[in-house]
Amino acid sequence: MIHVRLILSVTLALGLGPALAFAQKNGDFVSAGAENGASAHETVGFMSPGAEYDASAHETADSVSAGAGQVVLPGEEFRWRQMIAPTVLFAGGVTGVYSQWYKDKVNAPVRAYAQELSGGQRLRFDNWIQYAPVVSYVGLGFGVQSEHDFVERICITATAYAAQGILTNALKYSIREPRPDSDAHNSFPSGHTATAFMGAEMVRKEYGGWWGAGAYAVAATTAVMRIYNGRHWTSDVLGGAAIGILSADIGYWLLPLERRLFRLDSRRSRQNGGSVSRLDGRSGSRLNGRSASRLDGRSSLAAIAILPTPYGLSLSCVF
Repeated sequence: MIHVRLILSVTLALGLGPALAFAQKNGDFVSAGAENGASAHETVGFMSPGAEYDASAHETADSVSAGAGQVVLPGEEFRWRQMIAPTVLFAGGVTGVYSQWYKDKVNAPVRAYAQELSGGQRLRFDNWIQYAPVVSYVGLGFGVQSEHDFVERICITATAYAAQGILTNALKYSIREPRPDSDAHNSFPSGHTATAFMGAEMVRKEYGGWWGAGAYAVAATTAVMRIYNGRHWTSDVLGGAAIGILSADIGYWLLPLERRLFRLDSRRSRQNGGSVSRLDGRSGSRLNGRSASRLDGRSSLAAIAILPTPYGLSLSCVF
């Protein structure tokens, strides 16, 4: 029975991300009319021969799905190397659940050392700082250059939270690891740690290394405090970190689907009078009277889908 649960746990935690990414890459996200240029309502055609464009647009060819009219930034595409960190962390965590040697040589000594340091007194600020990276991710874009506008950041956050909640709770109540400080059997993985590392990875992907380093410092502090306060084993926080990073990636992988599903580019077009540009104040390059969004200061040659929709902002992030 233990071996069956181990297999199911690993499959669920590490198989969901690639499965969703495969669906994103191979799903029918662009209608046949858009692919064939048959419908003017579904896509804006390629640039006319006389249209002006920024020569640097050629640099963003790898950021846009070829000929499909769907903008895909580099961080939104699935890469197998993105699975390295979650896989290593999850392996380290799940080993602590099923290996008695790990429990005796790692979990127990770290737990004893934490008890010695704390003297049984808990510092509960980890209940609050777990949310700091997520809040930073959503809010920093108003003052710091970001890859996505506010609505897209909200959608990424909602998707990542949904994935994190599903994975964390599914593992908690299927593995049923006992907590170090109570009789509850929901210790693995650490939900606080998963939330913090999810936010930290999103900050890193959106704003770059220095901001990401600060967010990861907060996430690591959250993980350490979960052990210090006696709420989790070392293996629990490793598993939580893995789930958090994977969930952040899932949020980005599914954004191209959400753009089409919720007509996010159309919403931006209506708000800007036909100009599909960044809401964070960055302008786009003119294509046949319409604007393609500027990606890191570079123009995009992609065809932009302009699809009128009655749905507003409140429905653009419904899952």
